[in-house]
Amino acid sequence: MATLCRNVGICASHLHTSSRFSAKQHYKMLVLGGGTGGIAMSARMKRMLGAENVAVVEPSEMHYYQPLWTLAGAGAKTVASSGRLTSSVMPSGVKLFKSKVQEINPDTNTVRSDDGTEISYEYLIVALGLQLHFEKIKGLPEGFEHPMIGSNYSVETVDKTWKALQNFKEGNAVFSFPNTPIKCAGAPQKIMYLTDAFLRKTGKREKANIIYNTSLPVLFGVKKYADSLWDIVKQRDLKVNLRQNLIEVRADKQEAVFENLDKPGETTVFEYGMLHVTPPMGPNSVIKNSPLADESGWLDVDKDNLQHKRYPNVFGIGDCTNLPTSKTAAAVAAQSAVLNRTIKMTLNNEKPDKKYDGYTSCPLVTSYNTVVLAEFDYNGQPLETFPIDQGKERRLMYHMKADVMPHLYWHGLLKGLWGGPEPYRKLMHLGMK
Repeated sequence: MATLCRNVGICASHLHTSSRFSAKQHYKMLVLGGGTGGIAMSARMKRMLGAENVAVVEPSEMHYYQPLWTLAGAGAKTVASSGRLTSSVMPSGVKLFKSKVQEINPDTNTVRSDDGTEISYEYLIVALGLQLHFEKIKGLPEGFEHPMIGSNYSVETVDKTWKALQNFKEGNAVFSFPNTPIKCAGAPQKIMYLTDAFLRKTGKREKANIIYNTSLPVLFGVKKYADSLWDIVKQRDLKVNLRQNLIEVRADKQEAVFENLDKPGETTVFEYGMLHVTPPMGPNSVIKNSPLADESGWLDVDKDNLQHKRYPNVFGIGDCTNLPTSKTAAAVAAQSAVLNRTIKMTLNNEKPDKKYDGYTSCPLVTSYNTVVLAEFDYNGQPLETFPIDQGKERRLMYHMKADVMPHLYWHGLLKGLWGGPEPYRKLMHLGMK
C-alpha cells in the first residue's frame, strides 16, 4: 500500500487504475454509505487523513437516528425529531457524492454510482446497511394504504404505527418478527410492550389480545434477558407464539397469515385490530452482486478486525457485514473504534492488533418509562456496563434511551468521539463534560 500522504495527486499515482481519473475523482479513503457507520468513520478518517482525502457516497437527503422510531411509533417521540439533513452531519470538508452506489469493483479499486460517476480509491470502507423487503410478504407494501397497519422500520410507515395504535378499539394487536436476520432484533417486541402500556393508559387493554408472533425459537437470544422478558410477558398477559412467520397480509380484511416454521405449509390466519410488521431483511444488493460478498450476500469481513477477508484495502462496518452479532447502533459504536485502529495499523503496514468482541446492545423498552438494557458479546454472554443487574426494568435506562442517547448520537458517535468497550459508560462520561 502507498504510504500515508495528504497530496491526493501523489497518492493517486500509487494505484494502477488512477491514471484515468482526475484528482477530484480519486480519494485515499472512500466511504460507501452515509448512515451511522459511514458518518462515524468519515469523521474518524478526516482526523486521520485530512478532509481532502476522504469522500462519502450517499444519496439520501436526510439522516435518521433510527433507534428513536420505536418511541415514535408509540407517540413518545416524533419522526421529525429523529432526522437531520445528511449535509449537516457530514464532517466539514469531506466530499459528499449525492448518488447511489451501483457497482463496486475491488479488483480495480473503483466504484460506480447510478449517475455514471466513477470514483477510484486507495482504501474503501463499506457501510451500506441492509435492505428491507416488505415485498416478500404477500399483500405488502400496498397493504400500508389501509388503516390499522404500520411498521417502525421505515420512515414512511412509523407514523402509521402510531395512528393504528391511537385508533385501536378492540380485538387482536399482532406483532411479527421475520425469518431473516434483522437490525435491532429487540424492536419488534418493544412496540408490543409500548402498545400494552398505551392501551392500559387509555382504558382499552381489557378489550385487547396482544399477540407476538416470532419466527425465532426463543423470545430473545440471550437467556438472562429472555428470562426477564418472559416474566414481563406473563405479568402483563401477553401472548407469545414461537416459530411463526408472517407470509401474507390481507389488509382489506384485516387478516394476517402466519406459517408454522416447524410444520411447513401449516398456516394460521389472525384477524387483527392492529398489526405491526417487521419486514424480512437482507444484504445490500450492490454488495451481494460484488466480489466482496460471502455466500449469503453479506460483506465478508474478519470478525476480529473488520478487514475484508480477500481485499486488504477494503473494510466494513455495521449492518452490511457478516459479523455474527446483533445489528445495532451500539454495535457500530464499538466497531468504529476497532476499525479505526485496524485502518491505522494497515496504513503503517502493521498487523491489526485490536479485536472486536462482538459487543452489541439492545435497550429493550418495556413501557413508557422503563428499559431492560441488554448488552452482550459474540457468544451471547452479558457484557454489561453498569454495576447493577441490567436484567431488571429500570427508569434510569429509559431516560438514557429516550433523552441522553439521541443527544450523544448526534454530538458524539457521528463525530467519531464515541467507540470501544463499555460505550454506554463512555457516553455518560462524554455527556457530563
